[in-house]
Amino acid sequence: MPGNITTHHDDTTPESSDGDQHERDHEEHEGEHKGPPGGFDKTPLPDAPQGYTIRFVFHAASNIPVADFHTGSSDPFLVATLKGTQPKRHKEDPDLKYRTRTLHRTTEPKWEEEWVVSNVPPTGFTLKCRMYDEDVADKDDRLGNVTINVGSISDDWAGIPPPGQEFEAKKRVMSKRAFILKGITSAIVHGTHLAPRLRISMEVLGKSEPPFAQMCTLAPTRWIKHNSPMIGRLIGTKVNANESDDEKGHDGSDDTPKSQKYDFQANELQLQGPVPSVLYHRYVEFRPVIGSLFSSTGIRGTILNKALHKQHHRIYNYSSSTEYGNFEPCSKQASLQFLRMAHFDEGGRIFTYVLTLDGLLRFTETGKEFGIDFLSKHTMHADAEKYIACSGEFFIRRLQHPDSNDSPEPNEKTHPSEPIPGGPPTQPPPPNPAFYQLYIDNESGTYRPDKSILPDLKGFLEKNFPGLGIVIMNVEDERLQKLKEEQRAIKKSEGKIMQVVMNSSTESLSSVESELDERNENWESGRKSKLEAAHSALRNPDAEHIKAAVEVMLPHREKKEE
Repeated sequence: MPGNITTHHDDTTPESSDGDQHERDHEEHEGEHKGPPGGFDKTPLPDAPQGYTIRFVFHAASNIPVADFHTGSSDPFLVATLKGTQPKRHKEDPDLKYRTRTLHRTTEPKWEEEWVVSNVPPTGFTLKCRMYDEDVADKDDRLGNVTINVGSISDDWAGIPPPGQEFEAKKRVMSKRAFILKGITSAIVHGTHLAPRLRISMEVLGKSEPPFAQMCTLAPTRWIKHNSPMIGRLIGTKVNANESDDEKGHDGSDDTPKSQKYDFQANELQLQGPVPSVLYHRYVEFRPVIGSLFSSTGIRGTILNKALHKQHHRIYNYSSSTEYGNFEPCSKQASLQFLRMAHFDEGGRIFTYVLTLDGLLRFTETGKEFGIDFLSKHTMHADAEKYIACSGEFFIRRLQHPDSNDSPEPNEKTHPSEPIPGGPPTQPPPPNPAFYQLYIDNESGTYRPDKSILPDLKGFLEKNFPGLGIVIMNVEDERLQKLKEEQRAIKKSEGKIMQVVMNSSTESLSSVESELDERNENWESGRKSKLEAAHSALRNPDAEHIKAAVEVMLPHREKKEE
């Protein structure tokens, strides 16, 4: 292998010797915080040497196991996790991740996808690549892992130049189904090997700009639209089957019939980093169960954590209907792509958003059905991540003039407060970002972003969405609540109210939380709930635990004995 590149199959990554000291510094900052732990975290980035910008290319894989016996093929995708050797601000900070597109019905996927990362430390990194088979109806099957260790990087580091190097994936991490099917194939087809192979290249593009301690994604800046016809049908949301119809007139001048379909849309936009380091927020532990939820400890915390992850993956689901695309970073094209995904100023929509530490913007239309009331919806959007950059809500308004106005009280008409010709609801939206205002706030009960960081959020968004008027508003601003009431009123007349229906599902997070809340009295009295008793019996299947579970499951037996 070139240079100091090695592969291994251990999931552990060496920690920097500076990490313990930085953890102590972090705890000192935590001690200064008043109120429940969490929220805005003032811990500064640790000191770090100048890093390098590296381009990783995930070229292709071969000998992928057949995961679907009916089609004799797979739907492979790859998730890459990058861990640097520099200390983190907090040990719970998420690692950088990149997910390729899913290529359907193939065992020889050719992704040819680039991932450009800034400030990879000169002291080296670990790149772990996990290959999966996409399975919408079931859990994704593991197809194999490749872990690459690089001990150090320098100006003359050779890397792995294109067309790349093949690495053998570890087959022991395959799911049982994929392993069995691969074994059958190997037995039938002479010369077939069990282990998949992955081809990757890496090259240094140069030294990175500060902040040196903050690895971040520079490219690709891309958009992903997760479409869910099932959720769309449940909540009664219809969209045009042909997306180009979205920007056509609504005044009836176009007699061409427009076919529609049920759909619900969850959006992701990878913006160009780095995210300002001051945007750093931890979940707020305003109730005892919150900490156990995020750390997945205890029966209740484990159940809620799994339910949240499941709901996140249901909303941000990948399937054959998922749409992908790239856009030029920090450009008019980026601004227009964001506006398209937010449907411009149509229908008085309000969106819930989360901005991750790596600049990934996730958002959907706001709805209580997508989270627990006492946690807010942001926990689901963040996929129960402990640290994020910012969260809140936003909505779009159209200006009378294309002047990129960033005032919450512009001295001109705005839609939807007032009817303005040349756009929705009767005409297509003008494709010029300068006509629009993005009102964005910090209304999030889970992470409670501090109002002091709003100017930094504005600067980051202005960089990524040029031409768009960015209006930042604190959640306590009375004007913000009045504007949201206007949006909701317009939604009733121009849009379609989303009904809370997901809670009817026994698998939804809200139903799980309601079921758990109903058992608060049992916990306070020391009596186990049905879920706790069942878990206890499964872990300790002896006569005592089984009897205790039966007594909880069948309370009528107790009454008869009494």
